[in-house]
Amino acid sequence: MTKLIDCVWLWGQTPGSHHATAGYHLPGVNKMTPLEGCDFFGIRNCCRVAMTKGPFPPFDGEAESMKDLARVIWSAVGAGGVHRNEEQFGDLEEVLRQAKKYPNIVGAIMDDFLLSDARRANFTPAKLQVMKDHLRNDAGRPLEFWTVYYDRELQLPVKAYLEMFDVITFWNWYGENLFKLRENLDHIMEQTPEKRFMAGCYMWDYGNGKPLTPEQMGFQLEVYREYMKAGKLEGFILCSNCIADVGIAAVDQTREWLKIHGQEEI
Repeated sequence: MTKLIDCVWLWGQTPGSHHATAGYHLPGVNKMTPLEGCDFFGIRNCCRVAMTKGPFPPFDGEAESMKDLARVIWSAVGAGGVHRNEEQFGDLEEVLRQAKKYPNIVGAIMDDFLLSDARRANFTPAKLQVMKDHLRNDAGRPLEFWTVYYDRELQLPVKAYLEMFDVITFWNWYGENLFKLRENLDHIMEQTPEKRFMAGCYMWDYGNGKPLTPEQMGFQLEVYREYMKAGKLEGFILCSNCIADVGIAAVDQTREWLKIHGQEEI
């Protein structure tokens, strides 16, 4: 059986990236790298996602630093402020190049994608299918295609886009919506029953720029544990090393929770 801790990932981003957005109102100074974040939480899987502070192609140094992790997913299209080569396929070509060198790179993810009218107009379902074909065929082994899907996107007509991905990762942007988590997860799973699912796990209320309450954080973790044990979720992704070293209570709460439940079989 698989242990819970083996199914936890880090949303790995360049240190200082989240503090660059004043509206998040984050405390402290962030210096922790993605690899240090994995060590900090005791996990061995990482989504390495580009923001405006980096990384920038070529990714050789970053990929080399993460070569001993179990699994790594790279962003083909990064956060909303990153617009490299979007007339083509973003960073996909570079991700494929790294995957040929590093067997622990298992796929690519589209970040901050469905919410943007411009990105949806550019990355049509047909274009996404071409990207998926490259991931299947160009690295010497099939790679997976993941996407970010936010609670604030639930009303958008994006089903045709979601159909293009192997894994849908659902993220709850607003803290007050966490108590709708079961309802929202069930809705997404009913709409796309053939897909695999991960959940994004924020440790800060980014939508409102304030801390999550202990009740919100605890509820979120327990729902993910429940859905993993039921076989509905393959795991969840902690966001992020960019807030793990700045004194946020929900980070400490999450680490303690992982110590208690990480060795449970799912």
